[in-house]
Amino acid sequence: NTWRFSMSKAAELAKMGEWLSNGQIGGRRNVLINGEFNVSQRYGETATTWTNNTYGLDRWKMYLAGSCASTFQQIRRSDSVVTNLQSVSGVNFRNAIEIDCTTAASLGSSDQMSLLQIIEGTNNVPLAGKKMTLSFWVRSSLTGTYCIAFKNSSAKTYVHEYSISSADTWEQKVVTITNDTEASFSSNSSTTTGGSLEVQFGLRLGTSSQQTTANAWNSGNFYGTSNQVTWGTSTDHFFYLAGVQLELGSTNTPFEHRSYGEELALCQRYFYRWESSSTYAGVGVGRAYDTSNAVAMINTPCAMRANATVSVSAVGDFAVAVIGGPPASISNGERTTDFRSYKLTINQGSTPFTTGTIYQLESDNQANAKINFDSEL
Repeated sequence: NTWRFSMSKAAELAKMGEWLSNGQIGGRRNVLINGEFNVSQRYGETATTWTNNTYGLDRWKMYLAGSCASTFQQIRRSDSVVTNLQSVSGVNFRNAIEIDCTTAASLGSSDQMSLLQIIEGTNNVPLAGKKMTLSFWVRSSLTGTYCIAFKNSSAKTYVHEYSISSADTWEQKVVTITNDTEASFSSNSSTTTGGSLEVQFGLRLGTSSQQTTANAWNSGNFYGTSNQVTWGTSTDHFFYLAGVQLELGSTNTPFEHRSYGEELALCQRYFYRWESSSTYAGVGVGRAYDTSNAVAMINTPCAMRANATVSVSAVGDFAVAVIGGPPASISNGERTTDFRSYKLTINQGSTPFTTGTIYQLESDNQANAKINFDSEL
């Protein structure tokens, strides 16, 4: 028998060989967390105004400087934008993120608007000095050149340009670069649990943060080139992103769909929200250590990245069972060394407790009381 290979088959085999040689054969491939935008613990599907240096959908935050303002929103698969993405891509993506301009503004020299994710050191180390490939689906009302910036912990940046060719049309983009070496990381925490690598999707950028040399690592906080479009000069501007994947190797592989439970657990390492689903829901129990103060223990679903900052929706949303009435304050107390169990200190503002007695902290007559555990980068 004579074997005949078409050019397409030969190309496919060559691509497979490259992937086997330079990529990751098995295991989790996508270094980014929540790249499908499935998890939104803080805001659900509500359109929310973005403020500078704050998180929206889990693991994704916004850098915002200047007068332009926008909202973000999780777009579900029932939306025509996502069903169109499924049709165009042939992939059953479940969600996307939408950014809408709500206050238009001209570009100032120090302006910046970027959607980004900060990668933890332990997840960046396997990519150090290696080729890595970023792939994503994007759709915008504004065509032209956009910039992606990779920024490491030593304030070195690598800027890559890509083009959106057609307005209001989903397009896939693939970017392959060589990551900087581990020796360039600024500190030991950059190789362990600290921030190590930022991946930024630029929307607008003033001259003060532009660089002239793309496709190379350069020292300095530069996030794009002068070719970057100025998104946000009209309230008609919108921007969608979906299916974002960063992986080892020079070939983009099919998007890695993870179960919602697995993706949620990955996100909860950085942020966990306890939320009551009914009135008088139990939070945790503990004992009074004097007549004014008691503690309540609460466990997070997984070990947090670092010691979490604990905050509550409002002190008045909570009460101590039997004692009644809102506490004067609820503060972050001790925690275990694995950042998995936290002791909340409850000050009642009076002396209703019996020292040594066990009490329960609960949501008061509130069905949406919240406790946030924040360990984001």
